[in-house]
Amino acid sequence: MILAGGVGSRVGADRPKQFVEVLEKPILAYTIELFQNMQEVDSIAVVCHKEWISYLTEMIEKYHLSKVEWIVPGGETFQKSVLNGVRFLEKKLALEDMVLVHYGAAPFTSKRIIQDAIQVCKEHRMSVSCTPCYQLMGTNDEDRTSCKWVDRDQYIQIASPQCFQMSYIKEIYDRAEQKNIIDTTEPHVTSLMYALGEVIYQSYGDQTNIKITTKEDIFLFEGYALAKARQTEQEH
Repeated sequence: MILAGGVGSRVGADRPKQFVEVLEKPILAYTIELFQNMQEVDSIAVVCHKEWISYLTEMIEKYHLSKVEWIVPGGETFQKSVLNGVRFLEKKLALEDMVLVHYGAAPFTSKRIIQDAIQVCKEHRMSVSCTPCYQLMGTNDEDRTSCKWVDRDQYIQIASPQCFQMSYIKEIYDRAEQKNIIDTTEPHVTSLMYALGEVIYQSYGDQTNIKITTKEDIFLFEGYALAKARQTEQEH
């Protein structure tokens, strides 16, 4: 499930960040290709901003993204977009099937990250790509001050893909709806898990696996895409 329902206003572009073009190609196309090229992935559902569905359809055809089987309209919030995807897929998949949930604006993910997410999910019914905190950390206090050191080894950075057995993610959203916490618990599936007292099982992540949030991230990905293209040319 590729999530492409957001606006991404912090990028400051004239379109949602997942549709910003890097080297004349939408970021979302790079992201979908990661899963298109994975043998372990059978089908792809894209949860898309309603106003961009026709653009997405053209993009899928242009870049031959044949594993995209379903397009689901996004919701008003991240949680409601995921919920739309879950409610759609529960009618299409078996309860024992696995669903990778990934951000459309996270094109840095690697084959190793996806494969480990699947492997850990097989063992625990769920997994989340996590990265250790490598930078020094401190508190963020008033007036741009920091008054207390924070032990970075006590924390992790949570990213995507997040992998779930279909029965598990369905159960999470069923319980969240029963407790009426979907509207108040943002921004991710993991937020709901914490709120419900669930344990998160970590899969492999690294410092390159970031989600594009700012203009600087787009420039970073452009350099990454150029390096990948050069590597491909050398291999052939």
